[in-house]
Amino acid sequence: MSERFFGTDGLRGAVNVYPMTVDVALRLGIAAGVRFRRGTHLHKVVIGKDTRLSGYMFESALTAGLCAAGMHVIMTGPLPTPAISFLTRSMRADLGVVISASHNPFYDNGIKFFDADGYKLPDQIENEISGMVLDADMAWPYPDTRRIGRATKIEDAGGRYIVYTKSSFPAHLTLAGLRIVVDCANGAAYKVAPLALEELGAEVIRVGTSPSGLNINEHCGSLHPEVTAAKVREVRADVGLALDGDADRLIVADENGAILDGDQLMAMCAQSMMERGELPGNLLVATVMSNMALEIFMTARGGRLLRTCVGDRHVVEAMRRKDAMLGGEQSGHLVFRRYSTTGDGILAALQILRIMREKEKPLSELAGLLTLFPQKLVNVRVEKRLPFEERPAIGKAVARIEEALAGRGRVLLRYSGTEALCRIMVEGEDEDKVRTYAAELAEVVAGELQ
Repeated sequence: MSERFFGTDGLRGAVNVYPMTVDVALRLGIAAGVRFRRGTHLHKVVIGKDTRLSGYMFESALTAGLCAAGMHVIMTGPLPTPAISFLTRSMRADLGVVISASHNPFYDNGIKFFDADGYKLPDQIENEISGMVLDADMAWPYPDTRRIGRATKIEDAGGRYIVYTKSSFPAHLTLAGLRIVVDCANGAAYKVAPLALEELGAEVIRVGTSPSGLNINEHCGSLHPEVTAAKVREVRADVGLALDGDADRLIVADENGAILDGDQLMAMCAQSMMERGELPGNLLVATVMSNMALEIFMTARGGRLLRTCVGDRHVVEAMRRKDAMLGGEQSGHLVFRRYSTTGDGILAALQILRIMREKEKPLSELAGLLTLFPQKLVNVRVEKRLPFEERPAIGKAVARIEEALAGRGRVLLRYSGTEALCRIMVEGEDEDKVRTYAAELAEVVAGELQ
């Protein structure tokens, strides 16, 4: 287990391996219920999940714990993570819970929480909850039996979310005449994403909409955008949209099958919002992983790129502090604060489609705003998560590479928040050198941390 019970995006790990076990989920439900049960009003919690087979057992365990703690549970079934954030706010619930491991394979799962305002919980509250879970002698303050919770299912949750996402698309525009490929990764958006697009008039070609419980993210979705790109070329679509397992991130393919990542989508949206006067201070928030080209792009237009730690939660926290309206990650999380409190792949797709409709131009003409610096990402499995500064050999290797890049590139080392990995990123103008430097650094890291 990592230093913190919760990682960068909630609790996550292999199913039936500590801490992703039903007994932990039960205690987590009790602890969250105790922490958020306040006053004498009706306490409500919304629980959603993706399509993993293990979602059923974790849903049952969390529901039992929450009800025992006095919370009334509203279950939505499979829905995108941002849908649970929206429904938590809309239904005036005290808490939202998502059972999902996002882009991970089916044998992983995870649990994350949203507060009453639809934001992910800060570290302090997560630590309070984890402290109760990990305290073997915890005496739970159970309520009187007349005050225990009950569990119900809400049948129209998907419809509510579709109406909400469509409200972000201008009422005077439609998607009529557009042929759109949408790959839902056999995940949480397999029903709602195609329906939202069809209700706005698009012709939708569906990919990854037959979940089995075992095929989420398997050779489909935003992890494999080449599948979407190939389908776009095959059916001569106008655009391809690739979501991940919980539909909070988006990767896009243009009409030629060229793949656009989160940085390219952010540039496109930032330019549109600056033109419309909807980007206060021309400020865009992204993470340390975003390409240098995005920073150059914003500076050239009198704007500014504010970088945060990796994780859409950190992006949203910075957006709230700086009153920024647009932020995101290279991986495809896009946050439009006017509409949402978290990354939302479907909502982001509608903003891209809005720009296409307003400009009446193909995506290939609209999206060529960045000349990306070559980046090489390497994951090294580690046994120890030692501070990098404690391993002089790593520091020397980084310093040597940064000196060679001469200010026209970057080196970034970080530990994954959800896996036993050290993530290495090298960026520069010469692709061959970038690849070589990344391989050299990976070898050093492996030797020091394995």
